[in-house]
Amino acid sequence: MTERTTVLACIDGSSFTGAVIDYSAWVAYTVNAPLRLLNNIERGRMPSSDLSGSIGLGAREELLDELVELESRRSKILMEQGRIMLTHATERACDFGVAGIESLQQHGDLTDSLIDMEHEIRVLVVGIRGEDHEDREKGIGAQLETIIRALHRPILVVNRPFTQAPQRMMLAYDGSEASRKALNMIISSPLYQEMECHVVHVNNNAEEAQALLAQASSELEAAGLQATTETLTGDVVPALLEYQHDHQIELTVMGAFGHNRLRELLFGSLTAKMLVQSKVPLLLLR
Repeated sequence: MTERTTVLACIDGSSFTGAVIDYSAWVAYTVNAPLRLLNNIERGRMPSSDLSGSIGLGAREELLDELVELESRRSKILMEQGRIMLTHATERACDFGVAGIESLQQHGDLTDSLIDMEHEIRVLVVGIRGEDHEDREKGIGAQLETIIRALHRPILVVNRPFTQAPQRMMLAYDGSEASRKALNMIISSPLYQEMECHVVHVNNNAEEAQALLAQASSELEAAGLQATTETLTGDVVPALLEYQHDHQIELTVMGAFGHNRLRELLFGSLTAKMLVQSKVPLLLLR
């Protein structure tokens, strides 16, 4: 398999799994790329081998043996459960007409697994929350920010069921390296060719915003794409969400997590706020 050709979907049994399968199959079919369905099994946490000095040596060894056996049984159950999920996921993805579908099970840390496969990933598709964090009705999964920061591939974060191929997309454009990558991706990928494209920039300086949007619009038109451009004012996240709602946007494309971790610590991350508050899937680039 050549580099950066695969649409990779993370399948974990959460309530978003069906949507992850559907969105990843739609992407794979539209860009004519193979689809890989990944079920990653993370190892359970084991107690320290010394346990407590109050436990006798024999009892300690017996308890550790039981814990090892329990972890082995747990792993076998999760593997079988994962195989069933992958079988169903493959059948579901086939309905989209995807040419090549591969299923894969791996053990270990999910982020590490994805980093190992990064050179093969064209787009990664994940749910907003995994199976272990279903109780968080609002918020994002514990590993999602780590994955987004670790990978330098497009990541589609799914937060609602797939009903149809998105018809309207919004690019949050600020002229940064990540947003320029997003612009170039829209120009070069067949995924966006049939979508109504909205390019927006949040800036209270109208002259600066107009120049930035004119440059983006010019590049899109040179590639044969028509785009609606709009300058938004006020706080960034509310402005983007309001435009998203008012124009019935079905997919938002934006850069993810800047390099200034101190600023993000003090004021909060724009990416994290959009992930939490957006009602439509986000395609993120770094």
